[in-house]
Amino acid sequence: MKTIRILRSRTALVLALLADLLVYAGTPGPYDYTQASLEIALAAQNVFTDEWLSLDEVVGTAIGVDGSGHAVLKVYLAEPGYLSFPRYMGGVEIVTEVTGRFTALPAAAAADPTTSFPRPVPIGVSTGHPDVTAGTIGARVTDGERTFALSNNHIFAANNGGQEGDNLLQPGIVDGGRDPDDAFGTLYDFEPLHFCRLGACDPNRVDAAIALTTPEELASETPEGGYGSPRPWTAEAALGMAVQKYGRTTGLTVGEISGIHATLDVDYRDGTARFEDQIVISGRGFSAGGDSGSLIVTKGMLLSDRRPVGLLFAGSPTTTLANPIDHVFERFGIQVDGN
Repeated sequence: MKTIRILRSRTALVLALLADLLVYAGTPGPYDYTQASLEIALAAQNVFTDEWLSLDEVVGTAIGVDGSGHAVLKVYLAEPGYLSFPRYMGGVEIVTEVTGRFTALPAAAAADPTTSFPRPVPIGVSTGHPDVTAGTIGARVTDGERTFALSNNHIFAANNGGQEGDNLLQPGIVDGGRDPDDAFGTLYDFEPLHFCRLGACDPNRVDAAIALTTPEELASETPEGGYGSPRPWTAEAALGMAVQKYGRTTGLTVGEISGIHATLDVDYRDGTARFEDQIVISGRGFSAGGDSGSLIVTKGMLLSDRRPVGLLFAGSPTTTLANPIDHVFERFGIQVDGN
């Protein structure tokens, strides 16, 4: 059994001194943490993540919380039993979680032969590039002049293989979609994915793409039984935040954010890509293959409900990963349309 070592005694000393800055104010809730503990956990994450991710069994790190006012450093493992971590490193608690390997989530098989919708099609339903099985239309968005559909690069742009003007289908190919008969828009722009090469990983922040469409082709609401329309204003991910999504495979599901500021290695058809500053949602059943591209929104009351939080792009049997939605919206200069 391997034991993770502290990189440098000087680094450990600095982190330990930072730990002395912790202060408490009242009784914290289960997802509260002090700013000082967050800064210490982030410092530890910055020091140790690259070395840990060089180990085959480690698939990511994130900031979590212990329920007593402390931020903790979470380490995600592909399998149980291969690595042993100290409980504390530099004054920061280390919490391991076995998630399995993270993979992008295109559909593997048809879920329902009736996934074709009359125009305008709702959001949250089957879609894809003609070279992709199927994913999910996340939202209808706009730059103030034009109307777009939002999803992932690996759904709309076929892992960087698409070209501007390519047809995007509803439903996706695996659900019976045909090109060009089922086209509802054309590829307009995507953020290229950077894959790890020869041990070097140029980090990604988003797996996202937009397709040019019209309100006559794409509606702004989920199908009946979904959450409806997302709000035009966003929310920043927070530990313990209740969220929901509507996706092609699992429909409407509810979950809770369990990790923020995550650095993760994700397996794609064309290789492994590293992502930084990501959102983690733990728990089986929140997503499955084919839900990639789903918009994750808050589940709250009145004005706090249905605020966009993240763009679902990957996961494992126990865990879902999402890009912070503000990163996505800033990249394309867009916002939610139609609400």
